[in-house]
Amino acid sequence: MRTQFVTDNIGNKLAVILPIKEYEKLVDDHDELEDIKAYRKAKSMAGDVLPLKDAIKEMNANRKKKK
Repeated sequence: MRTQFVTDNIGNKLAVILPIKEYEKLVDDHDELEDIKAYRKAKSMAGDVLPLKDAIKEMNANRKKKK
C-alpha cells in the first residue's frame, strides 16, 4: 500500500493519503466484514428467524446509514 502522511509542524501524523483504489478496497473489505459479523450474530440467535428478504433489506439499510 502506497501511503503519504500529512504532518504538523513537529512531525506528528495527522492524516493519511492513499490511492482511491486502495481506499475503495478498504471500504469494500470493511463492508464485507460487517456482513460477516451480522451473519454470525444472526446465526448465534437460535430460534429467532428472519425471512431472507427482510434480512437483505436490513443489511442494505445498514449500509446506507454508514455512507
